[in-house]
Amino acid sequence: MTKRYWYVILTYIIMQFSGIIFAPLLYALLPVTEDQAVVYWSIFSFIAGLAVVLLLMRPDMRTGNDRAASDVGSAVLWSIGGVFMAYFSQAIASFIESELFDISIGSENTQMIMDISRTFPLFVIIPALVAPILEEIIFRKIIFGGLYKKMNFFIAALLSSFIFAIIHGEPEHILIYGSMGFVFAFLYVKTKRIIVPIIVHMSMNSISVIVQLSLSPEDIERMQKQLEQLQMIFIGG
Repeated sequence: MTKRYWYVILTYIIMQFSGIIFAPLLYALLPVTEDQAVVYWSIFSFIAGLAVVLLLMRPDMRTGNDRAASDVGSAVLWSIGGVFMAYFSQAIASFIESELFDISIGSENTQMIMDISRTFPLFVIIPALVAPILEEIIFRKIIFGGLYKKMNFFIAALLSSFIFAIIHGEPEHILIYGSMGFVFAFLYVKTKRIIVPIIVHMSMNSISVIVQLSLSPEDIERMQKQLEQLQMIFIGG
């Protein structure tokens, strides 16, 4: 792994934990509430982190895509198909979690993001746009890409997807995050274009944000219960 890539990972880590120091500082210096300070710093740090990462990745952009990379038309088709593949893998993982491990459907992480977005609408740019770019560059291009050079696809995808899942802070949903990581890694290898898993990741997050913001918490809870009932019918419960 090149030194630049280590700088990218370091930038991501600093960005993730910078709020511990700077959010309280923002609260102390400006006429904002504690929640506002945390959200405002999160927005700033993610955008600043993305800018630094893109700056560090400029040499990769200059060299262009691999000669074996998919053409634009194929990349578009894989981006569209990739969304369905990711949702399908997510549905299977969710089914396994709920039926075999009795893990409730729903993500506290997603719920927290939606609660923040309802209060601070500008925050939606983080899960919908900024985070997918950062995560695909780091977890697919750098971490998975580095592992894939030394081992087979399955092991490289397994390890990178495990890290991807753990970083989201919901170990109970490791299968869901991990399955998505597998799909994103497959799309990257298949097309040799990092933009494809970025688009798929962006699309899934954006759809989730739009759907959840358009529904009330009661509607979401009712839909989750209906999904659980459908799963019981499906397995004959």
